[in-house]
Amino acid sequence: MKVLLIEDEKNIASFIERSLQAAGYQVVTAFDGETGLEILEASDFDVIVLDVILPRHNGWEVCQQVRQRLQRDTPILMLSAMNHTNHIVKGLEAGADDYMAKPFKMNELLARLQALVRRYRRQSAASNMLRYGSLEVNLDAKEVWREGRKIKLTIREFKLLECLIRNPGKALSRHELLEQVWGLDFDTGTNVVDVYVNYLRNKVDKGYPQKLIHTVYGMGYILKEHHDAAE
Repeated sequence: MKVLLIEDEKNIASFIERSLQAAGYQVVTAFDGETGLEILEASDFDVIVLDVILPRHNGWEVCQQVRQRLQRDTPILMLSAMNHTNHIVKGLEAGADDYMAKPFKMNELLARLQALVRRYRRQSAASNMLRYGSLEVNLDAKEVWREGRKIKLTIREFKLLECLIRNPGKALSRHELLEQVWGLDFDTGTNVVDVYVNYLRNKVDKGYPQKLIHTVYGMGYILKEHHDAAE
């Protein structure tokens, strides 16, 4: 497991780094917030151990930038000698997943890191499942289920359904579907989208009273549970 440690007190950083390495972790250490962010821009980590009081961007600022600018959901454990409730709340609101007050016991730090990574991995696995109504799409296994029945799709049909289920309730034009599913940024002049939507309907909707794939006349197609009479 790969850990980014951002801690400016070199004695503490050295102690944490040696302890993590002894437990089998790979550790990269930064001694200020800006360097930590630069490292994160270039590499991925399983977890981040982040001190609050840092030069060149404090821990709260680093945490906010990780979540907002870098758009990373990597688990973050914040460390601080400031253990007042307001400080803990501020860290969690900035995007941290856990908060430990200094001084701390190393075995507790290790246990918390392991718990954070386990939880993150479970959430990541769950995020690879897309659901809408009775429809389930497993992005990893490339499988589709409806009401417990497995639906066999071709690669192109699967990509088309994935595009629709990622945008529930949104009307997608034929041009958008051509671009996202076929990688074409121009109108081919063919009815390939309509043909594949028809294929998909025969597999996903046929035999079910509740239709999910609907035509938005003059625009394209939409995935939703209720069909408006105006469409």
